[in-house]
Amino acid sequence: MDNLPDKAVMRVLGGETLDTPPVWLMRQAGRYLPEYRETRAKAKDFLDLCYTPEMAIEVTLQPIRRFGFDAAILFSDILVIPDALGRSVRFEEGRGPLLDPIDGAAIDALEMVDARDRLKPVLETVEGVRAQLPAGTTLLGFCGAPWTVATYMVAGKGTPDQAPARLFAYREPERFGKMLNLIADVSADYLVAQLQAGADAVQIFDSWAGVLDEDQFERWCIAPVKRIVDKVRAAIPGAKIIGFPKGAGRLYDSYRQKTGVTALGMDWTVPLGSACEMQAQGPVQGNLDPMRVIAGGKALDEGVDRILGALGKGPLIFNLGHGITPEAPIAHVEQLLRRIRG
Repeated sequence: MDNLPDKAVMRVLGGETLDTPPVWLMRQAGRYLPEYRETRAKAKDFLDLCYTPEMAIEVTLQPIRRFGFDAAILFSDILVIPDALGRSVRFEEGRGPLLDPIDGAAIDALEMVDARDRLKPVLETVEGVRAQLPAGTTLLGFCGAPWTVATYMVAGKGTPDQAPARLFAYREPERFGKMLNLIADVSADYLVAQLQAGADAVQIFDSWAGVLDEDQFERWCIAPVKRIVDKVRAAIPGAKIIGFPKGAGRLYDSYRQKTGVTALGMDWTVPLGSACEMQAQGPVQGNLDPMRVIAGGKALDEGVDRILGALGKGPLIFNLGHGITPEAPIAHVEQLLRRIRG
């Protein structure tokens, strides 16, 4: 890893407070950019885009060239892990990701795989991006948290409340736990490989953490993420890891302490008063409502100003509270950056 001191994101992850916080946006390489849509049209399907290093490198770099964000995040998808585990994963236009729903027998048949071998094209993308990235720009790798990945594996698709996975976890907790531990172990190896290939830091996305009650959050969100963090740090001591348990509400409070993540990624529903309390314990990331980027104008400026006013005097990585949407106007992203950078 090349954690140079002039990389603003890495400085914040190290606990520094910067006069102008660094900024990147979740899903910053995506459909709101015409250059992304042009590249996407060349791929057979979405997984082909993820697994073709030449195209994935290009897509990762596009928002850096256009906006000069302080971090690039690897272009890939959280569902490359079930794909590596031999589960059918496909993406259909207008329907999103589709998998063959997993049952108990299929869980019992799952076996540990070599992430470096199964996901070699993704690691080639990391190496290629690292070689072309400006010296001051942080490269972030990522994976999906085991709970969120498992929700898609159980239901075979995204669902509004993840009822299929929640029911499976209640009915067969030992079997479900076995699956999450396996996902965690493969994911940890995958993150280590990304860091060794050139990523400076990594983020763990738990997009569906907010549907769990307190007991289940401890069991299916906290414990598997801690397992990942421990395994990554065993291989790479001091590795910087951002945890993003979207929708966790008050359960955010002890997430950093219990999982060991370096920084907390917060969604837009986290009150800034609570965010300040959590920032006192270490770096935070977030948490602008993505709808403000679509709205632009006064709504966008006010949202940015409130976050900077509340969190700008501590270690902050400015980001959205979830991914930027395809409807976001490029001019509004430029407005966002001007407001942050003055």
